[in-house]
Amino acid sequence: MRSSLRSVSIVALSALAVSPASAGRARAQIPQAEYAARRDSLAARIGDAVVVAFGGRTPVTDFGPFYQIPAFHYLTNFDEPDAAMVMVARGGKATTTFFLSPIDPRTAFYYGRRPDSASVERTLGVKARPFSALGTFVDSLASLTPAPTFYTLADFGDADFARQDSLTRGQSFMKTIAAKHRLTVKDAHEIVDQLRAKKSPAELALLRKAGEISAEGHRAAMLAPEPAHEYELQAVVEYTFARLGGERPAYGSIVGAGANGTQLHYMKDRAPAKPGDLVVIDAATQYEGYAADVTRTIPVSGTYTADQKKLYQLVRDAQAAAERNSKPGMSAKAASDSSIAVRAKGLVALGLAESETATFDPPWKVNCTATPVACTQTYFWMIHGLGHGIGLAVHDPAQYYYGDKTFKEGDAFTIEPGIYVSQAMLDALADTPRNRAFKAKVKDAVARYQNTGVRIEDSYIITDKGLERVSNAPREIDEIETVMKKRSTKVVP
Repeated sequence: MRSSLRSVSIVALSALAVSPASAGRARAQIPQAEYAARRDSLAARIGDAVVVAFGGRTPVTDFGPFYQIPAFHYLTNFDEPDAAMVMVARGGKATTTFFLSPIDPRTAFYYGRRPDSASVERTLGVKARPFSALGTFVDSLASLTPAPTFYTLADFGDADFARQDSLTRGQSFMKTIAAKHRLTVKDAHEIVDQLRAKKSPAELALLRKAGEISAEGHRAAMLAPEPAHEYELQAVVEYTFARLGGERPAYGSIVGAGANGTQLHYMKDRAPAKPGDLVVIDAATQYEGYAADVTRTIPVSGTYTADQKKLYQLVRDAQAAAERNSKPGMSAKAASDSSIAVRAKGLVALGLAESETATFDPPWKVNCTATPVACTQTYFWMIHGLGHGIGLAVHDPAQYYYGDKTFKEGDAFTIEPGIYVSQAMLDALADTPRNRAFKAKVKDAVARYQNTGVRIEDSYIITDKGLERVSNAPREIDEIETVMKKRSTKVVP
């Protein structure tokens, strides 16, 4: 049985953490051969074709560190800025050339030297040329008769924002090439996403470590002195991530007390945390490029009120229902439906809906015929989906997104049911007969649970042994209260 971090000392845990690999070198946990195999897998799916991919640019908005675009890293393991890759696929095999941007000698004193072509060819096993040669190289391929099929991997940072990508260097370059040679360029992201969806054993090991470290961050928040402000908990969580080997937060840490806990992506983390408030802490680390995603909802005072316990237990029961239905071969829809059903029944019992099937008129666009659950009064208090894939991006592809939409070995994902109650949500509803009836029914219950948000989220992987939760922070009510009774009364310097 895999040991829990709870029984591992901080010193021992630090010894287990692997320091980030040097730029341009293969990461210790994922062998370089695996990256080559990924490119060959892509080649096998596109036939005789050319793939042009661009990595991330040197940051220009601040002096922050550079982080590679997930899809580019997945195929290259090259984590330096201002690079591109051209992969020529023939007969199911890939011939790959990297195009590198040298760094000015003086700038190198500030940011470090970049690997040259010789070192890249030696360590990564691919051809390497100066970035200035990219245009001529691609032109020569496009001029072949007949011209090969061209694919591109656009250089957006996260697929959630792909639709906003119109001005990146990669997009501009490919538009020029397509116009010059009258090419139709295909998008390779759908193919690469399906490759990324199944995590290898080496990737699952990194996700397991990311989950373990993230869980320790949440445990540290429970043990921290009673906070006066949200940022005190943010500091404890992110400090713990860094101390245990996490390279950075996997996303902007969400620490929302009271009413702020009802805002799903609240990231200001500056407001007071008052006794009696619940605090939604949605924070996790990225470890060696792989992101966990974990949420706990804890009481500022260390104990939940009776009403807070009712909402919290309802969310926890919904998570447990989804877990029971998130096994290999089971439908992702069944997992989601079971979680929604548990919450719907409980919300009606708490007086927050007229019935499990009663509807309202949403203030946003939704097709109530196609997705009737989205227009039910109970779902109004849930508002978001059950979970998502995790990996090189915090919203990463998962196998259950495709095909028969069932969970399979190699999947990595979250389960994150929530309930959020505030009068402001009701106030956003249009004045319609259906909404007036809804408001009248739930008025007293909303006042009782006003400004209460509860979300419980864990990271999971599926192995040959079944479903495994990799973020084992306390989550039962009695567990959390027991841990918080042991919290320090002094701020650690």
